[in-house]
Amino acid sequence: MLEDTCDFGRELRRRRLHAELSLEQLGQRVHYSKSQLSKVERGLKRPTLELARLCDTQLKADGALAGLLPVTPSRPPQDSPDHDSEVWLMHVDKDGSSSIRRMTRRRAMSAGAMSALALQSGNALVQPPPDEAAATVADAARLIFDQLRHLGQSSGPAGVLPALTAQTHSLERLAGHAGPRTRRDLLLIASRYAEYAGWMAQECGKDSMARWWTARAVRLADAGDDPDIATYAYVRHSLISLYRGDISDAGRLAERALRSDASSRIRGLAAQHLAQSAAVAGDHTACMRNLDRARALLARDVADPGQPVLGASHLPDVVAMFTGWCLYDLGRPAEAADLLDRETARIPTHAFRTRGRYNIRRALAHAAAGEVDHACEIAGNALTSVRLTCSATVAADLRRLSHTLARHRGRAAVRALAPDLAVAITCTSAS
Repeated sequence: MLEDTCDFGRELRRRRLHAELSLEQLGQRVHYSKSQLSKVERGLKRPTLELARLCDTQLKADGALAGLLPVTPSRPPQDSPDHDSEVWLMHVDKDGSSSIRRMTRRRAMSAGAMSALALQSGNALVQPPPDEAAATVADAARLIFDQLRHLGQSSGPAGVLPALTAQTHSLERLAGHAGPRTRRDLLLIASRYAEYAGWMAQECGKDSMARWWTARAVRLADAGDDPDIATYAYVRHSLISLYRGDISDAGRLAERALRSDASSRIRGLAAQHLAQSAAVAGDHTACMRNLDRARALLARDVADPGQPVLGASHLPDVVAMFTGWCLYDLGRPAEAADLLDRETARIPTHAFRTRGRYNIRRALAHAAAGEVDHACEIAGNALTSVRLTCSATVAADLRRLSHTLARHRGRAAVRALAPDLAVAITCTSAS
């Protein structure tokens, strides 16, 4: 690590001198102090990826500096467990707290948890409706799903997981007894419940559970003759890898989905993740090319009014929002801040989780652009939504914001925000 730090410092100094910039001049452009940059150049301070990207942009290094930083190996994803060999049980205490635990079917049975498995037996606890009534059930399940997505925007993900779990299981059982006319509808809406359960599991910080639920969504969709969900699973796993920091895996999965014959929406979402992977790698050209592909594909999407929207549903222009965040990853925080300001203002007021996430990203972009007081104001206003929804995926951005603001700890606005920011980080990390 020390050798890598020294290599980075020497290359930074070489490129800075070639650009005829003093330490102070470069520091003003990247919003780091002269003393901090001096320590980095001398190998006394470990450079951050954020600093590397900012310097790449200012010194026109095309990602060369970021490429000198060691890649932190991430834990490879476990293979999706067999659907029939594993169960998830929710435990609710008398004080109202709850937890979701994974265990094998054998362990669940030995622990006396047969009530959780009863619906798998031949004696179903829920009597299936006649075929004509099952269609009404599918319509009602769609309405409930829409309400659960609204609830997921205004409460913590753990608050909707139990309902998603129960609805998925009930719909799967009902589909098993329904006639051919409605069986497919029930299976497809069940697959959307399972997919959203995986999303909420990721928001809880439980990647293994997220992969399990995504695999179950694929199984249900396959049974309902919808192969697109299987491809969409690659998009979901790509996002999990992005948050885990495994950029090569994220890009590989997104590329696989993009090259498929899935719907234009699924391939458009895959192109976005491929663009973000390129942005993190510092490849501006590849990033913009894939964002253009994403916009073209999503423009061709024809939504099925009978099915819930896959992916983000509260962003008026999802590609523009992704572009803003990619610009930040590319070391262009001022451009990112302008775009994120405009797009965040268009998010519906009731979408607390989405507004909280992108306002924190706005704050991070403004802070990296040197607008520290404004960043603190944005973050302070966003923390109510962040604490309300307790998203584990927002925790990474909160920690990055805290790290960036720590360079300006002498500012009154930073000191005033610090206690609330620390509470929000604790809340989201523990979700």
